Amino acid sequence: MVYTESGDALIIDPGCSSQAEESALSSFIEDNKLSVKKVLNTHLHIDHIIGNRFLEERYGVHGTGHQADEFWLKRIKDQADMFGLPLRHEAPSISEFIKEGDTIELGQEIFEVIEMPGHSPGSVAFYNKLQGCVFSGDSIFAGSIGRTDFKGGDYDTLINSLRNKLMMLPENTVIFCGHGPSTSVARERQQNPYI
Repeated sequence: MVYTESGDALIIDPGCSSQAEESALSSFIEDNKLSVKKVLNTHLHIDHIIGNRFLEERYGVHGTGHQADEFWLKRIKDQADMFGLPLRHEAPSISEFIKEGDTIELGQEIFEVIEMPGHSPGSVAFYNKLQGCVFSGDSIFAGSIGRTDFKGGDYDTLINSLRNKLMMLPENTVIFCGHGPSTSVARERQQNPYI
């Protein structure tokens, strides 16, 4: 989640898979008097969208995502079974399809959409030049990369996305990965064996 001093917030990849996680998220929102403006999804695998429906029902906000991943929403039960996650809600809706070059604004903050296919065909990253950070979803992890063996994934496409897009960002850019610790463009250029 990112939010401004005025209390406007964006939630990125809400992976709430239990009532306890939903309660923790809503408590944080309410305790900090935040106003959730939008839900951003880096891709539409269940572990990144499982909290979307809760946010729709609780705060009236819908998710964004790339149209190339829309088929995953229709396979929400298959995804739940595949990942061993409880399917507590119906499939969420996507109210806005995003693509390369789109921007999402939150106060003075601007997040640029970068298409990063490979982990899934509709994977995207959200780059904030002002803050020097990017939310990469599952395209890259500290010292590793995302899986490419799910439907629509492709190893060569992912490597191309990483080398020709993510690694082209300034070297001091902080990468907030979909799982695990954050890293940086410089660190991944130097140490990631896949790059």
